[in-house]
Amino acid sequence: MQPRPISHPYLHTERTPHGFFTREGGLSDGIHAGLNCGYGSRDAGDVVRRNRARVADTLGVGTENLITMYQIHSADVHLAEQPWRPDGAPRGDAMVTTTPGLALGILTADCAPVLFADSENGVVGAAHAGWKGALSGVLEATVQTMADQGARRERISAVLGPCIAQASYEVGPEFEARFVAQNRGYAAFFAPAERPGHYQFDLAGFVMSRLAGLGLGQCHDLALDTYADDQRFYSYRRSCHRDEPDYGRQIAAITLSTD
Repeated sequence: MQPRPISHPYLHTERTPHGFFTREGGLSDGIHAGLNCGYGSRDAGDVVRRNRARVADTLGVGTENLITMYQIHSADVHLAEQPWRPDGAPRGDAMVTTTPGLALGILTADCAPVLFADSENGVVGAAHAGWKGALSGVLEATVQTMADQGARRERISAVLGPCIAQASYEVGPEFEARFVAQNRGYAAFFAPAERPGHYQFDLAGFVMSRLAGLGLGQCHDLALDTYADDQRFYSYRRSCHRDEPDYGRQIAAITLSTD
């Protein structure tokens, strides 16, 4: 089986090949079974490399041109102009490029991957929006970097890929307090959990609300829960609940066509 990435019409043009890849179509086995693309996992490095080669081939780029970062849950954005080696990846959580044939990859296992494209002006971006990055401004920083490279906000489309859903994301009172301390309106993204004093956090809703304030042309949430679908997605939280020693990472990626 070959990878079968999820795409969306907002991003789907001949100029912007992209995909939210599931765990389908990979070579890993065991607890990493499927298309594990995370070198940070305990999976065999050669198998991860071959999985990533399948992703690159699906996008029509060379394996070395599929780049990812050392993700740190920040608002740091890198302008990517040429490939870098996996062991030389910069620390950060978003990338922007105007270079055709360079694919920007985001690794997730519950956090929110967001792909951006202004196909008319030839600028694409990818962001890893965990709760820390989203709260500290990674989405805003990505869009600003795209604008600095010639994108127009009203021409940018953004799509939020598979991430943990509110029904699967219980958090403690200190988590909710951190959000509300920054903005009391953020209380709207927390619903009472069954466990007293705990909440269910709506990560996707929070990400979409931040995107909605950026003046973009189009935004969409795929509304796919990584925790609930173990056949298609890896999930850090699910692996913890199952007492598994490790977990895989799916990849979301976008590139500018060289044609």
